[in-house]
Amino acid sequence: MANKDPLRIGVLFSQTGVTSRIGQSQLQGTLLGIEEVNDAGGVDGREVVPVIYDAQSDPRQYAALAEKLIVEDRVNTIFGCYMSSSRKAVIPIIERWNKLLFYPTLYEGFEFFNNLIYTGAAPNQNSVQLAEYMTANFGARAYLIGSDYIYPWESNRIMKELIQQRPDSALLGERYVKLDAGALDFKPILEDIKAKQPDFIFSTVVGDSTNSLYQAYADAGFDPQRMPIASLTTSEAEISQMLPGTAAGHFTAAPYFQSIRTDVNQRCLERFRRRFGHGVMPNLCWEAAYFQVHLFANAARLAGSDEINLLMPHLLGSEFQAPQGKVRIDERNHHTCLYPRIGRVDPNGQFTIMREATRAVHPDPYLVTHSLGDWTVKLPNQIDEPAGGD
Repeated sequence: MANKDPLRIGVLFSQTGVTSRIGQSQLQGTLLGIEEVNDAGGVDGREVVPVIYDAQSDPRQYAALAEKLIVEDRVNTIFGCYMSSSRKAVIPIIERWNKLLFYPTLYEGFEFFNNLIYTGAAPNQNSVQLAEYMTANFGARAYLIGSDYIYPWESNRIMKELIQQRPDSALLGERYVKLDAGALDFKPILEDIKAKQPDFIFSTVVGDSTNSLYQAYADAGFDPQRMPIASLTTSEAEISQMLPGTAAGHFTAAPYFQSIRTDVNQRCLERFRRRFGHGVMPNLCWEAAYFQVHLFANAARLAGSDEINLLMPHLLGSEFQAPQGKVRIDERNHHTCLYPRIGRVDPNGQFTIMREATRAVHPDPYLVTHSLGDWTVKLPNQIDEPAGGD
């Protein structure tokens, strides 16, 4: 880049509202990435400067602030969004101005836009593995619970189709709750679950309501060894809102857990805690928010610009040694090659990794080639299978 002016980027997460716990972690993961880029000399000597707004867990705020970042703050790239409703609110703004959005959150798939880079898991990188694991170890009679918006409805549809590949499958219930659901909202659902006795509960509840669901499960006296909750959205961040031990024995599928034992991960966690303390719990969305900043900075150095048309050829196909392993942006669909893992929550709120991929799984957001039974689903065991399994 010819000039040494600061390189401004937009940072748009929720610091308040029902998804603020995960949004705060994504913000601080982003800030850690920016700090590391600047400590290494910035982007060709240009300091990366974030312009940060709080979207308040409201898709309308996401859309309005994305336009403000582009029109008033003159940024070319935005890092942000958590819920699919927020991403879908921002997409028309990004496309209208031909800017770039990095989206660091798992989502329901079946989407591609030229102006987006997806660094969270697609369904073939979490849903398929979780369906295979739970049906193989606990049975295929499932009860589905989700928050009432796009991602849970679509994720549950995918889970139903995967479970139905088992000959003994049964869908015993499918219920949705409002985004700010409390313990009383889950009480009748747990009573229905008690009556129907599924093999496992699949949860796509997000945000603060996650704590209410797990507490209601514990209060109902259910046993995770016999009927666990399986989730894609319950991370270390949500567990940190619960009473100690509340989530113990339940399962989550994700590319990243704090408990990954690699030197890269442990060094990254040490840098983060030294800089930001222990107030925010690193999780799958924190990690994606962190590594996507490095992917952007590396591409911007090669491009000599942050304009999308110049940046994208260097971004697509690029790699970075992330805490979960070496990730790569797929040239064909703008999603990221990731490492699926299955984790079981321990009494300390961390995940014991039960299975993990030994190599990155290419993203297949339209589930064109993936079903129960292929090699990417059969993750190698890391420890003995849980009690209650086959």
